[in-house]
Amino acid sequence: MTALDVVFRLGRPPGAPEMQAIYQVREVYGIRKLTFDGDGFTVRVEYDASRLCESTVAALLRRAGLDVGDKVALV
Repeated sequence: MTALDVVFRLGRPPGAPEMQAIYQVREVYGIRKLTFDGDGFTVRVEYDASRLCESTVAALLRRAGLDVGDKVALV
């Protein structure tokens, strides 16, 4: 297993329907952890890179209704 983190900007903070849909994303094999920044405009996803890639993670978030934008560079 190769655990990686990716952070995406969000166009708007998630509402109640999006937060409910996030539970389904958390159940995807390879997604290890999802956390939202305090302002709600970024989401950090820890995932297994041997199972998923960044574009797949972004697609899962979009399917859950999140307004996923650009990837944020991790420092």
